[in-house]
Amino acid sequence: MIKLHDLNFKPFILKNELEAIVKDLAEQVKKDYQNETPVFIGVLNGAFVFASDFVRNYKGLCEVNFVKLQSYEGTNSKGNVETLLGLNTDITNKHVVVLEDIVDSGNSLEKIMSMFGSYKTKSLKIATLFFKPNAYKKDFPVHYVGKEISNEFIVGYGLDYNGLGRNLSDIYQLNIQD
Repeated sequence: MIKLHDLNFKPFILKNELEAIVKDLAEQVKKDYQNETPVFIGVLNGAFVFASDFVRNYKGLCEVNFVKLQSYEGTNSKGNVETLLGLNTDITNKHVVVLEDIVDSGNSLEKIMSMFGSYKTKSLKIATLFFKPNAYKKDFPVHYVGKEISNEFIVGYGLDYNGLGRNLSDIYQLNIQD
């Protein structure tokens, strides 16, 4: 059990399982882009650890870039998504794979699709480490899913609670029995 600010979190997914999930995702994407050089776009801040491990596991040429969005306040989605850092590279005529840490409501995904929708990409796909199908409220396809999880709040491996927990190598789930 760990305590971040005022909340307790219990171990949920250990580092070795995370490593296997990320490696499997990178292999799935590589199969789809055998003779291509995709552009991976990590969504900051939460996906920075996932994106780093993903590109190290990707066994092919690729480009890497980042955008920064903000959608959470505490343990709840704000409902609106702010763009804090936009795309600073041309993705026209390129295969683009967005690397998300977690897809829950789909609000961030909707923002990403609207940001990149004006580009004429060869393809635009979403890869997420975690997917909460019971919370997902949008119609955009999520092409690569590392692991489906319940609709509980999690931290670690880049995900935070009010700024804390990003550096944890395991995933912790909010202990709702407190």
